Formats: sequence, structure tokens, C-alpha cells
Amino acid sequence: MYGLEPVFEPSEGKGGVEAESFVSIQCPWCGERLDVRVDVTAGERSYIDDCEVCCRPMELTVETEESGGLRALRVRRAD
Repeated sequence: MYGLEPVFEPSEGKGGVEAESFVSIQCPWCGERLDVRVDVTAGERSYIDDCEVCCRPMELTVETEESGGLRALRVRRAD
């Protein structure tokens, strides 16, 4: 049974690209380092996530390559 998560089929067009990866970032509020899970199957997007240490909101922007891999993850304060 499928939920609301995107379904990743390894054989469909991604050619060896991992569906998700963990990226080490620095909180723009408190400066603490944390690892965030990035799901590249959803494509390029921005979303809000709270810092696990100070609980303040961060805006995470995911940029992907044409092949579907992760190009960059930008982090900034969500005021």
C-alpha cells in the first residue's frame, strides 16, 4: 500500500542516482551542524524545516542536475 510519499523505481530513468541522501548543513540561526535528509525524487523545490537544536525555521532549497542527482542544497533563515 502506497502512502503520500513519492514512489522511487530504481529502473526508471534515474540511471544510478540515489533517491535520497543525507547532507551536512549549518543552521543559519544557531550555527550548529546537522544532517538533513534530501529526497531528490521530488525535483527542485523549497521547503521549511526546523533546526533540531534551536527549533527555528530554515528554508531549504533543493537544486537538481538534469540526470536527477543533487546539485546543491541552499539553506537560509525563514523569517
